[in-house]
Amino acid sequence: MKRLTVVLVMLISIGMAAQKHDSPKMHKGPEMNLTAEEMATLQTKKMTLALDLTKSQQDKVYDINLENARFRKAKWEEMKALKESGERKKPTSEERFEMENERLDRQIAVQEKMKKILDEDQYESWKKMHKRKKFMNGKKKMEERGRRG
Repeated sequence: MKRLTVVLVMLISIGMAAQKHDSPKMHKGPEMNLTAEEMATLQTKKMTLALDLTKSQQDKVYDINLENARFRKAKWEEMKALKESGERKKPTSEERFEMENERLDRQIAVQEKMKKILDEDQYESWKKMHKRKKFMNGKKKMEERGRRG
């Protein structure tokens, strides 16, 4: 009887430890408590460190990052308002196609702008960074949903 109790206590404690905990350290989505300017500044500084940007390149990249940050912030606020009002519904396949098409168009435009600003080596490094970041974000999302990645 004593062994059975010990085994049950161990199983319960292991089961509780294996549960997903939503602690403050676990982020769900981008940090939206920053302003668009702050997000753009941080992103530009990270890119400056990684790509060794000149001052002129930094200014141009900051403008691109600011535009992207404002767009993301507006979308996030819109989704948050829809979620809180309870009007958020699943998009139809046509709406999903349109959203994906717009997203890809924005990515192509950013890529073209970056190609004009950065030299060849910087551009290749940026593409590698961008690709790795997208891969890691996808992997984390799959893990959050309970799939292996």
